[in-house]
Amino acid sequence: MAVAIELKYFNTFWLKKIASITAAVSVTDSASIKPTFNDPTMSENLPVSFKYRASDDSVYSYIVNGSITKDWLIEESRIRGGYNNDTVDFGVKAYLVEDEIAQSNKLNSLIHSGIFNSRTGINQTNQFSVAEDITRSLDPANGSIQKLYAEDTNLIIFQENKVSKSLIDKDAIYSAEGNASVTSRNLVIGQNVAFAGEYGISKDPESFAVNGYRKYFTDRDQNVVCRLSMDGISIISNFGMTDFFRDKLATAKTKGIVGGWDAHNKQYVLSIDSKLRSSEGTSYSTLSFDETVKGWTSLFDYNPTQIVSINNNYYTTNRGKIYKHYELPVASTDRGNFYGVTYNSNVTFVFNGNPSMIKNFQTINYEGDSGWRMQSFNTNEDVGLFITPASESDSLVQLQNNLLINNFKKKESKYCADIINSTPPQFGEVVFGGSSSGVKGFFAEVKMEINNANNAKKELFAVSTGFVRSS
Repeated sequence: MAVAIELKYFNTFWLKKIASITAAVSVTDSASIKPTFNDPTMSENLPVSFKYRASDDSVYSYIVNGSITKDWLIEESRIRGGYNNDTVDFGVKAYLVEDEIAQSNKLNSLIHSGIFNSRTGINQTNQFSVAEDITRSLDPANGSIQKLYAEDTNLIIFQENKVSKSLIDKDAIYSAEGNASVTSRNLVIGQNVAFAGEYGISKDPESFAVNGYRKYFTDRDQNVVCRLSMDGISIISNFGMTDFFRDKLATAKTKGIVGGWDAHNKQYVLSIDSKLRSSEGTSYSTLSFDETVKGWTSLFDYNPTQIVSINNNYYTTNRGKIYKHYELPVASTDRGNFYGVTYNSNVTFVFNGNPSMIKNFQTINYEGDSGWRMQSFNTNEDVGLFITPASESDSLVQLQNNLLINNFKKKESKYCADIINSTPPQFGEVVFGGSSSGVKGFFAEVKMEINNANNAKKELFAVSTGFVRSS
């Protein structure tokens, strides 16, 4: 017949600290020195070879050849060592005698401890009973477990090449028709059910972000960005960004992928630090995915090390500092300022009407606030000149006499400019004067930019172009 024997054990308390050194000096001769204690009655000669380090401007900690610490350590089960004081007893120490002490790493397995009973106050979370079935192993072919996320009564498991869920305190029973019904069971970690699709989180758990029932993560092995929701796994990198993520994820640094949820703008933000520099001279790309438009909406000029949202506020960290985004600008350099550097805001888009027709783009127009400039206008054949804002005080006569001036002019609440070709003339072209109006090509890629140095909010509502069929 089994007998339960209660074993007592004691905790170690730091009962008393008699004195501490408050000052010390270094010496080079053979004489002993006398440190200054916080207790004036204490006196102790220390040898020359004692060491000390400054913890701040006035207090020193010390190490002596020997054990002159003036501290008393004692094992005691009663608080403060009093005869009638309360005892500290948490039950039996958890210990295990392992005959074979060789380390074993199970990268694709789960294990759970005992439970904490809030009604009785019994805490068994430090106990891992080898006599019970408390482990669950997943398919090692799918790689190691990188991320665990608890959702309702399910445990979502992210392996390198697979995503699955384990039922907690329940199991699934399948009928002959393949329909599943859930039933309770005594096992803590129940049946493991894999999601459809051969996608995992690789070795980038930092890319994980969650909002509601939507979980976002990257799979650098497949060069895709995934979303796990109620309908399973979807590839959101296919929304117009397939080639971009194929190149960026393939060259990403180890631990160079960081993801997070922007609670302010309701977007998934992903930052990829690449081994290669882009045409802008940076190695990173930070962009956001918006569920309302089902697309990647913005590129940012900051490279975060962590992304987090708290109380609907959006924060990132960089070089050990935390930054709060979307704060109202205070100084003239605050708008577009990330981590102490002010950047210009820009929008890049493509004109591709009648894609099979070779066009001659003649004008560009935009609706919005003043101050925007055309940073670039490129086609498959030609390049347009840089266009800057003009003075809004120009008269009608000035506007008529300066048709080819490289400036935006305000006409009927629109800002208009003639596109001037900067490409050297080709054989067979007719060129009038020193410059020629119009840029030829099937399509045009345009970049509009605003200088954020003046701290003013500048809206860009719409951009259009006028073109004719090229002759």
